[in-house]
Amino acid sequence: MAASADAEVLVGLGSDRDLPVVEQAAREAAGQGRPLHLLHTFDWHAAFAADTVAAPRDAAEQLITQAAQLAHQTEPGLTVRGEIVEGAMLPTLIRRSESAYLLAVGDSGMAGSGQCVPAETPAVQLAARAGCPLLVVRSEPPPQGPVLVGVDGSPSSHLALRWAVDCASRRDARLLALRVVESDEDTDAVTEQLGEALAHHVGQQTRVPTECRAVRGDPGQVLVDTSRSAQVALVAARGDEPGRAMLGSVAQSLLYHSPAPVIIVRGLAEMPLTGPDARPGRDQRP
Repeated sequence: MAASADAEVLVGLGSDRDLPVVEQAAREAAGQGRPLHLLHTFDWHAAFAADTVAAPRDAAEQLITQAAQLAHQTEPGLTVRGEIVEGAMLPTLIRRSESAYLLAVGDSGMAGSGQCVPAETPAVQLAARAGCPLLVVRSEPPPQGPVLVGVDGSPSSHLALRWAVDCASRRDARLLALRVVESDEDTDAVTEQLGEALAHHVGQQTRVPTECRAVRGDPGQVLVDTSRSAQVALVAARGDEPGRAMLGSVAQSLLYHSPAPVIIVRGLAEMPLTGPDARPGRDQRP
């Protein structure tokens, strides 16, 4: 699926703890010249259980107003609209993501928790089921490091690489493309192949400084460790088997453990591979 020219950057707002999401999503929307859509779901059953029915609704209105003000402060020229929808947040966001350019949410408290993350955690469910790329924002601001992307040679990872090039260009940042190899692979040859693939996606955006690395190790752990100095980390939802409602082990590792914001690239049309890297990845399965 390709996003339409007027597709929005959609933000799922649960509470005021998600305001850091608004700032980063506003920058993404402004960089793409797209509007920002703030969405909060309202539960009438919970409202009737409160001391007054009006109080929860007033709180929802206040949240949308506060988020819109923050978005305009972050990007003054940005088109912003807010919406309160009756219903559950997760199915609403999954449905709305089908027509969005990018969906942005908080990380549900995953980063730094050191605990086993339940599969039903909203950010995990959205990473596996959203109809567009998902930006998962952490509560702590990231360093001004490179844009990191994990690549395994699969069509899905090349979509992530293409997104990463655009992301680095908009942020005026260095792009670090990383491929984790098996013990019997030639790292020099893999680095050369990765460089050729990256050059294909960079195209006319020659002002993007790039670096390619091929290293041995556990793919998830290597990417998490490298992401500690990155301003954002990108990975395909799944590498060699990009099924819907599935999340690969590397994507899970980044989502659960990376301190950096993570973009899970999914919901886009596959693109054919050409050249020396046109083979399924064996080692790193986002």
